[in-house]
Amino acid sequence: MYMLVNCSNCHTPLQLPPGDNSSSICCAICRAITYIVDPRSAPPPPALSYSSSSQYQHYPPPQHPFQVVPSPFSRAPPGPPPAVHGTKRAVICAVSYKNTKNELKGCFNDAMCMKYLLVNRFNFPESSIIMLTEEETDPYRRPTKSNMRKALSWLVQGCQPGDSLVFHFSGHGSQQKDYNGDELDGYDETLCPTDFETQGMIVDDEINALIVKPISHGVKLHAIIDACHSGTAMDLPFLCRMDRSGKYVWEDHRPRSGVWKGTSGGEVISFSGCDDDQTSADTSALSKITSTGVMTYSFIQAIERGHGTTYGSMLNAMRATIRKTTSEFGGGIVTTLISMLLAGGNFSGGITQEPQLTASEPFDVYSKPFSL
Repeated sequence: MYMLVNCSNCHTPLQLPPGDNSSSICCAICRAITYIVDPRSAPPPPALSYSSSSQYQHYPPPQHPFQVVPSPFSRAPPGPPPAVHGTKRAVICAVSYKNTKNELKGCFNDAMCMKYLLVNRFNFPESSIIMLTEEETDPYRRPTKSNMRKALSWLVQGCQPGDSLVFHFSGHGSQQKDYNGDELDGYDETLCPTDFETQGMIVDDEINALIVKPISHGVKLHAIIDACHSGTAMDLPFLCRMDRSGKYVWEDHRPRSGVWKGTSGGEVISFSGCDDDQTSADTSALSKITSTGVMTYSFIQAIERGHGTTYGSMLNAMRATIRKTTSEFGGGIVTTLISMLLAGGNFSGGITQEPQLTASEPFDVYSKPFSL
């Protein structure tokens, strides 16, 4: 059963999972710190909140918001954690929903392939990669909502100029009604941890607050989100709308309210499996050997085949791989959360997804070199 606490600043209801004994919680919407105390104890200190001074300026707090009061989600999983100040760090999360009607077959394969790519192609130290998978026996390394929150907070903790960070997620994505008016289509995008049916989904507002806003000058974060409805899962301000000929424009997705969804001066770029209104595939049609997420496979394939020169060439190559597979095989297995819940399993259909590119700032996708 959830414990609900209203944010002390904007009064948004905040959920505390059962058994969470944290003394404070950070609001994903307004960044205020709300203290949670025993009613018999002394009154809590006043809330600390941050807001941008200009409608579309960079997030301007004088100090990193997560350094003011320790966040209840900033604790890394137990055991020897990777070095916080490593130049390259990554969180790789694979949610298979084993032995449920929502089960996916390719997520663990996606995670292992992504780890291999980061270590062997981009020189990420294995000791600086946190893996959250259902194959883990350590309960703190499984992709629960709580563990995902803690791992994401660890990823950006103490980030410094020159750091390169990566977040990879393979699993179910969904949507829910937007209650704060910051979505152009009226829906928030969500990621589904393994315990989403009891603990709830992770909403894009929180993801943005956890790992986008803290990115400071000189720090680079890449997100690779292989899930349904993931086009704007990072809630970034700009989306690269590219047609099949490769022509593109940057769509402005900044909320009309003026709420800042960008960084604290750093750079965040996200590749996602499909647009917000599309589904993402889990299929063996690409590798012909085992199940993988279509987006993860096409992302790695683009790099391996020499298309990882610019962000534009990456996006075009990924989309070409998917179109070619659809043409040759007539589609793979498409998995959506809603259809899985209704049908009780995977169903067959054509792969109609188109990977998307979003960013904290617009740029020339054909001249900016791609690197992790």
